[in-house]
Amino acid sequence: MTANPKANDPRSEASKSRDLISRGDYTPTPAGKAVFFVGRALDPFLQYSILAYGTGTSLLHRVGLRTLPPGPPPNTGVALIDGLGLSPYRLILLGMAIGSAMKQNIWVTVLSGEPLTPANAAIISAFNTVNNGLNTYAFLLAATSASEESNFPQVPLIVGSALYVTGILLELVSEIQRKQFKSDPKNKGKVYTGGLWKLARHINYGGYTIWRAGYALASGGWIWGAIAGAFFFSDFATRGVPILDEYCSKRYGTQWQQFKKQTKWRLLPGVY
Repeated sequence: MTANPKANDPRSEASKSRDLISRGDYTPTPAGKAVFFVGRALDPFLQYSILAYGTGTSLLHRVGLRTLPPGPPPNTGVALIDGLGLSPYRLILLGMAIGSAMKQNIWVTVLSGEPLTPANAAIISAFNTVNNGLNTYAFLLAATSASEESNFPQVPLIVGSALYVTGILLELVSEIQRKQFKSDPKNKGKVYTGGLWKLARHINYGGYTIWRAGYALASGGWIWGAIAGAFFFSDFATRGVPILDEYCSKRYGTQWQQFKKQTKWRLLPGVY
């Protein structure tokens, strides 16, 4: 008989239904993790297809929208890079797609021990691919692209790249720190409150919000970046943080309450 991956999750059924990841159970789910890994690994190829060949832009042209010309590729002397045929701006955006896929596949293979069903894995993977695709098309559309200025690199690209790198490192490093703590048998049943988690109780979610906003900003400019940042911030503030707070409160009890007193920020220090 297959174990129920949500059997040891102490949250209410309402909270469980709003979370695609089971909590408190470490039943191996290799099929689900494989689905996630493959889905995320394929995403950079899709983004490259859009950036290099304009995949899907014919539909945009049919409704009267104009897309940017390809732009001259760089001559770096590195065959792998030059062979892609992408302008420097497009190379950076492709790099963001690759970086997000690598980070999330490190998470699913090394850092996360919680069950992930194939269906939920497909949903989460597709969600990230759709968001990356929206960024790519926002860049390609002349009306929304952050590359309309003549000089390179443009300010949105600089700021967006800085946010992207900061956020993805914040998310990755915080999760590595927690994994190392949890891997020590002496810490079984304990809340991790050290490292970057001193800044906020869900600092990994904060990091995700930052790099998502940066990716969008670099692609579609200030308005698109603000929209993306607000969307993910709102989702975590109204869904992700509350349902995880319920789980932690029920699992860790007074430990969690003490952590909340010591670390007042939920998502981002000085913000929320």
